Amino acid sequence: MQNKERLRKKYSLIRRKKYFDVNPSFFKPLLKLIKQRFKKKNITLSLYYPASYEVNVIKLLDIVNIKKIRTILPVIGTRNSMYFYKWQKGDVLYVNKYGMLEPNSNTRKIIPNVMLVPLLAYDNQKNRLGYGGGYYDRFLNRYLKSNKDIISIGVAFSFQKHNKVPTSINDVKLNHILNEKGFI
Repeated sequence: MQNKERLRKKYSLIRRKKYFDVNPSFFKPLLKLIKQRFKKKNITLSLYYPASYEVNVIKLLDIVNIKKIRTILPVIGTRNSMYFYKWQKGDVLYVNKYGMLEPNSNTRKIIPNVMLVPLLAYDNQKNRLGYGGGYYDRFLNRYLKSNKDIISIGVAFSFQKHNKVPTSINDVKLNHILNEKGFI
């Protein structure tokens, strides 16, 4: 656990120093994957509202094709739970207890087909170092058992790659990692 905290500090600092703004073309491999995997099926894509020098996944909404995809954002609930709710660019967002932006949670919860997952570091085995709260891991552990159709995609910069991310029993390996060079 101590090793994870050290790595979190290290990669937070690296990301702050090396951050750059991405353009919508960053997401072309993602859209290609979604088209191939889901064909004409309705797609629900979970985004995250970027903070602390995370890749700005909201730029994905600038791509014309995205209009056919329903977008949702996470909301932190009680007892360390996380759920997703409908959100479109321009909808009102609220600040949660951690200072992060969330959509209105007075609508029904939605389970995504494709989850874009923030991270601090990743490795070639698609292990993810998150922020330590376990929200994404708990969600994936809970819903992957009942819905094998969820694709989890870590979104990062190539400089966030670590040789071997330490893992524990509750950590969920991602299906893909997307960075500015494409999928790893």
